[in-house]
Amino acid sequence: MPGENLTREEARERAALLSVDGYEVSLDLRSAVGEHSGGGPRTFRSVTTVRFRCAEPGASSFADLIAPSVTALSLNGRDLDPGRVFDGSRILLEDLAADNELVVDAQCAYSRTGEGMHRFVDPEDGEVYLYTQYEPADSRRVFANFEQPDLKAPYRFEVRAPEGWTVWSNGAGELADGLWRFAETKPISTYITCVVAGPYHYVTDSYERVLEDGTRLEIPLGAMCRKGLAPHFDADDVFLVTKQGLDFFHDHFDYPYPFGKYDQAFVPEYNLGAMENPGMVTFREEFIFRGKVTRASYEGRANVILHEMAHMWFGDLVTMEWWDDLWLKESFADFMGAFSLVGATRFTDGWITFANRRKAWAYRADQLPSTHPITADIRDLQDAKLNFDGITYAKGASVLKQLVAYVGQDAFLEGARRYFKRHAYGNTRLGDLLSVLEETSGRDMAAWSRAWLQTAGVNSLTPQVLLGADGRIDELTVLQDAAESHPELRPHRVAVGLYRRTDSGTLERYAQAETDVDGARTVVAELAGADAPELVLVNDDDLTYCKTRFDDTSLAALREHLGALTDPLARALCWSALWNMTRDALLPARDFVDLVLRFAGRESDIGVLQMLHAWAESALVHYAAPAGRAELGVELARGARRELHDAEPGSEHQLAWARFFARSAAGPADFDLLTGLLDGTSAVEGLAVDQELRWAFLEPLAAHGVADEKVLDAELARDDTASGKRHQVRCLAARPSAAVKAQCWAQVVESDALSNALVEATISGFAQSSQRELLAPYTEKYFAAIERVWTGRSIQIGMDVVRGLFPSHQDSQETLDATDAWLTAHEDAAPALRRLVLESRDDLARALRGQACDEGAAGR
Repeated sequence: MPGENLTREEARERAALLSVDGYEVSLDLRSAVGEHSGGGPRTFRSVTTVRFRCAEPGASSFADLIAPSVTALSLNGRDLDPGRVFDGSRILLEDLAADNELVVDAQCAYSRTGEGMHRFVDPEDGEVYLYTQYEPADSRRVFANFEQPDLKAPYRFEVRAPEGWTVWSNGAGELADGLWRFAETKPISTYITCVVAGPYHYVTDSYERVLEDGTRLEIPLGAMCRKGLAPHFDADDVFLVTKQGLDFFHDHFDYPYPFGKYDQAFVPEYNLGAMENPGMVTFREEFIFRGKVTRASYEGRANVILHEMAHMWFGDLVTMEWWDDLWLKESFADFMGAFSLVGATRFTDGWITFANRRKAWAYRADQLPSTHPITADIRDLQDAKLNFDGITYAKGASVLKQLVAYVGQDAFLEGARRYFKRHAYGNTRLGDLLSVLEETSGRDMAAWSRAWLQTAGVNSLTPQVLLGADGRIDELTVLQDAAESHPELRPHRVAVGLYRRTDSGTLERYAQAETDVDGARTVVAELAGADAPELVLVNDDDLTYCKTRFDDTSLAALREHLGALTDPLARALCWSALWNMTRDALLPARDFVDLVLRFAGRESDIGVLQMLHAWAESALVHYAAPAGRAELGVELARGARRELHDAEPGSEHQLAWARFFARSAAGPADFDLLTGLLDGTSAVEGLAVDQELRWAFLEPLAAHGVADEKVLDAELARDDTASGKRHQVRCLAARPSAAVKAQCWAQVVESDALSNALVEATISGFAQSSQRELLAPYTEKYFAAIERVWTGRSIQIGMDVVRGLFPSHQDSQETLDATDAWLTAHEDAAPALRRLVLESRDDLARALRGQACDEGAAGR
């Protein structure tokens, strides 16, 4: 039988043959604690009974299970030989009856990679914590099943756990005679079943609502984290956003929350942001803030809470048939996260963050060689794993935002309501959603779908202004173009805004027109006769998904007056456009950095400011000409230090500049200030240096050889926690030593001893942009190792290694040639592996083009 990588065709064949009536899953997790004897993996007992029907009695199929061993197997009462029918990932099922019962008694392995049943030992107190993470196909690491989204079924879980533990699952649970038994779930997909177990700190609340029919809906709420994080856990704010979200979705969806309770677990060493398991949502514990953070961090957490909540309807209640239509859940959840954030919470500027941050992710992904239509061609599970990307999430959400403008908000929401009621607990494809939107809007959705969902690439919109003799606009045209590789010119509904300076010096909008852009050239007749603008913004209000360009007059105005632009959304859109120009080698990196140094200090939106910091750092590291990079870095550090001192004492802007100053520190004076802030010999008025900020200051000091192993060990003693350990590992890996780099490489590439979180921390510390010469020997080693890593490690660790250790800091034609040589010599490598290398190659080629642009500007 084939191995772990289930194909779409296999899934379709199995779905046509089988239907599942229900699962009973019994797990014994007592082995999670205590000493582990033997050389093999630590395992737990998993007993699964699955009842299913077969449309063609006598046919053969298979069940999925990834486990070190199977103790016993039976099908319809007859024992099967595990050695004959189980190959480590699949169980062969022969001579099926019309009605079947499969019983599998297996030893499954605890995970250290965040896939399956993850086991974490807290170094602070020795406590053990477990949780599951399955998407797209890792529930088969915990119990035997039919691992594909369209074979939904109800589940009954029971769990035997160590004494003193609490266990949670999708349904409500009770402990009796040492066994946790959970209520049967509604029909759901395998990948959203869940178990969380351990001595978690648990807080409860409840949500109540009177429905339109007069019945009272009561939802028990719970939130949990490790005991070591309990002092930092602001569960009240988590519950506040949760209740606001439940109100919002009940108001708009007309379908009551269908899964009983609503628990939210913040768990350690989590690979994702969060996962929408119905009734038992899991989040990375970094959303519990150990130190002072900005409003943007709270907004980001609220957005994720609401994104996962939207999944209760888009994804859990109604699920895509196969991963081709992943967008049916992720695009909608991403859009609904922002939509509800603005509509229901204190974060009313959420669309600014969406325009500035989420779309930046989408624009990058949509220009990679791996870009794909929102409705993707997903051949197998490895494809599916990589398609949780900026196209499926952020571009899809951007397109839905435009769809709302296209069909109207009322028609869009009514379409969603009909979609839920028509397909509850079922599976859908693209056409199922489009049909209800056609019903509610009266519009032809087929043409819209072909243009926006079934083609790839991003269009650019550029204004062209012709002035008459009277100085007024004679004609304003929007020019649309596309990359040669993806030449589709799409219809856009846009607002075109005209801006000019007022007597007080601010840059304000004085005219705007909404219009439909279609084709290569669109005249905006409504703006003819308007006064001449200093700035034309062709995607004002961010209605469409496009790269915005500027005419010469507008670009000149932004170079001089960007900080005078008063509208925060317009300002964020201009920053985003300038960053896209930098990435496209149309604006020199030094010019972008100069704009940040001149105007970022006046940025009011903290999320935009933090994004500008990230972009400026990337401009310096990747797009600046090597000959001028050091000098530009000194300028950036000097500017960051100035803004740190000028920021309002104790403000979140001051905190953001402090973190950015640490990342950009470039010389002895910078390192002296960071050291002084750590030991108390220096101070910045109002800046409280808490534990998280201490680690942020220590990493650059370690990377430049100022903080040695002794200093880092002392800091770990001060912060002897799981979070502290991750920080220390990253800082240790950052040290500028050939021996350190060799050790890191061996730990990550040649060994699987580290957990996923420590692999991530080691890679992050290893790849320092200031250590290009030290990292040079690893280019050849990287290409020699990646195929072996990909085939020998879990897909999550493989992705982390292939992405994280790509020699991006060896930004030369030689590295590009080495990448091309590997791709040429490995045409038969796993498509998912080749995709990762192709994406990194594209980033490198883009960086070299940017450096050439910047070098040309330096010679002006």
